[in-house]
Amino acid sequence: MSALKKRKVAHEAPENSSDADSSTPEASPGNADTANEQRQEEDSKPAPKTFKELGIIDPLCEACETMGYKAPTPIQAESIPLALQDRDLIGLAETGSGKTAAFALPILQALLDKPQAFFGLILAPTRELAYQISQSFENLGSTIAVRCAVIVGGMDMVPQSIALGKKPHIIVATPGRLLDHLENTKGFSLRSLKYLVMDEADRLLDLDFGPILDKILKVLPRERRTYLFSATMSSKVESLQRASLSNPLRVQVSSNKYQTVSTLLQSFLLIPQKHKDIYLVYLLNEYAGQSAIIFTRTVHETQRLAFLLRALGYGAIPLHGQLSQSARLGALGKFRSRSRDILVATDVAARGLDIPSVDVVLNFDLPTDSKTYVHRVGRTARAGKSGVAISFVTQYDAELWLRVEGALGKKLDTYDVDKEEVMVLAERVGEAQRYAITEMKKFDEKKGTRGVKKFGKGKRSRDEMDQDEG
Repeated sequence: MSALKKRKVAHEAPENSSDADSSTPEASPGNADTANEQRQEEDSKPAPKTFKELGIIDPLCEACETMGYKAPTPIQAESIPLALQDRDLIGLAETGSGKTAAFALPILQALLDKPQAFFGLILAPTRELAYQISQSFENLGSTIAVRCAVIVGGMDMVPQSIALGKKPHIIVATPGRLLDHLENTKGFSLRSLKYLVMDEADRLLDLDFGPILDKILKVLPRERRTYLFSATMSSKVESLQRASLSNPLRVQVSSNKYQTVSTLLQSFLLIPQKHKDIYLVYLLNEYAGQSAIIFTRTVHETQRLAFLLRALGYGAIPLHGQLSQSARLGALGKFRSRSRDILVATDVAARGLDIPSVDVVLNFDLPTDSKTYVHRVGRTARAGKSGVAISFVTQYDAELWLRVEGALGKKLDTYDVDKEEVMVLAERVGEAQRYAITEMKKFDEKKGTRGVKKFGKGKRSRDEMDQDEG
């Protein structure tokens, strides 16, 4: 057993012994000092500086260099050697830690050794994340000509059936639409599947995909490797792990599930509710020329702020769950390419999306839970870069904010502003607010003429589940 494998099993093994390597003995009180000395000695060893040192072959190392991956992240350094040992794996790490490459590189290396169609299946909770994972596989596998198919809701099933008929190596899918194809697409089967990945597993289960995952797991071969990656290890994820993994090893690079990266500068603004729009415009002026994501709580507020900011001359674009799939991908594309430098979004953009150039995250509305806060601010300061996150705290948000600080385990600084400077913008912002109200009326009327989806008492359709909330 390698030193790395020993260290992770000894240091990170969960209390439930079924998660750990059964061949590794538990440390008893009598040999605790020896175990501690061994652990200190192993921990003092330098971390791998290259992907080649982790066991990745040259063609994939070249792809990593092309993508700008200079050195493995902690989750990659810990999980890749274990995955290359042909073991099931549970990977726990905060958002923005490089989890996609941690499972993509071992799968691509195994694919190169024994090429076959339908080699790997990656399940993701949202459509945007599925497209992003597919892009990562194609980029990392560019030197070995890997073929990927994205199977998500909100798109025509016929082109997807054609893509499956071309026998791709890797399928990236949302669970609802994948099950539709397994049940309805003639000739499509995953009986020869070698690798299954459940990415953002806690999110998959938060969105009630549990029963669908059970049906999918029943038609997959038992002889396969399974990787489960998640930001947190909830009781639901524990039960999914027991149902789908065989004697897995657990890799955990963060002991605090609400940890944020050290390069992120976080602060908050304590302001009256009625002046939020004015303070928002002031901050956008302060960070002019930098890319920003503004998070809101509702679709209505997302759309209203987009109208308001456009009236003031900002290149703002909305992203929320009521947009069509093509409009959502278009919004992300424009923001990534910097043809628009402000993205106003609901929590549909809070998790999993890798937009490398985000400089500032503004929490216009605080999220209702601390986990979502961590995922929101994780959109910036990614891959070792620095970033700024500023949260708006009104007289109605004090309890929510105290909860966030409690989860982070620290008090955050107040963002200093000159109130007189801010209020100079009041008149201009007032005009833009009136314009936004008019535009929202038109927007709501236009939406009404299309017919609103009626939700009965039955379960949501699989397509609606794939949308993600917001």
